[in-house]
Amino acid sequence: MSGAWTAIGVPIDSVGRAGGTEGAPAALREHGLLGRIGARDHGDLDVDIRDETRDPATGVVGIGRVLAMTAAVRTAVRDAVAAGARPLVLGGCCTLLPGALGGVRDAIGAFGLAYVDGHVDVYDGRTSPTGEGADMPVGVAFGRDPQPWVQAAGGASLTPEDVVVLGARDPEEAEDIAPLLAGELAALTVRGPGELRAAGPGVAGAEAAERLDRFWVHLDVDVLDEAAMPATDYLMPGGLDWDEVAALLAPLGAAPGLVGLSLGCVNPDKDPDGRYAERTCDLLAGALGG
Repeated sequence: MSGAWTAIGVPIDSVGRAGGTEGAPAALREHGLLGRIGARDHGDLDVDIRDETRDPATGVVGIGRVLAMTAAVRTAVRDAVAAGARPLVLGGCCTLLPGALGGVRDAIGAFGLAYVDGHVDVYDGRTSPTGEGADMPVGVAFGRDPQPWVQAAGGASLTPEDVVVLGARDPEEAEDIAPLLAGELAALTVRGPGELRAAGPGVAGAEAAERLDRFWVHLDVDVLDEAAMPATDYLMPGGLDWDEVAALLAPLGAAPGLVGLSLGCVNPDKDPDGRYAERTCDLLAGALGG
């Protein structure tokens, strides 16, 4: 793929309250990310998830707002890709992903996903411990429950064979989803930090890019170790450091098949001096050639 970057802000936080990751698109703009990669600014979509109610039918917090946001992101990404641009979707939280992937599918058909995240995110509204949409985006992209959300994304956009998860390490999630990964999702590739280090993060990124061919990248900053990136909401030990994530992203960002990239889970409320927003901008600019 080729084309200039178009930045699309999605100021949402799946906890259902104002603040938190809602502020990430503005913080990243303030630190000059768009200029560094030469991105056109589409502005922020008029979306939020300010509803803390966990819906009894779907099990999702703020489901009405999640569905509306999904439809808006799907349309914006579809239009950008169809126009020849590469979207840079600035979250916000990972709840944005089913809409983004649905838009890519609408525009170009089949593609893959490099999911650079500390979690696999294949819960549904029943199994999620929190009901937050950020627990579920990959499962929704596979067409699993909740079905109203799948339908808002236009149906499934990926199969497990289409996805490589890079950096997942949550032990509680791993225990919860082990039956899924041994059964329905057995074709899903999940490579934890230890495996990435053993291969070399750059090698692992290059292998993912070659396998997926035409693909989207999603980066959740909780792939970073909690000591390296405290300005996020899902803090876990044992993650990658900044240099390792940079090495992992470099071949993905340089691959001709890169369709676009989304970012999730930077929390400016936990970054009062902006140092981690700046570091995130450095990371993305390095990966995307800025």
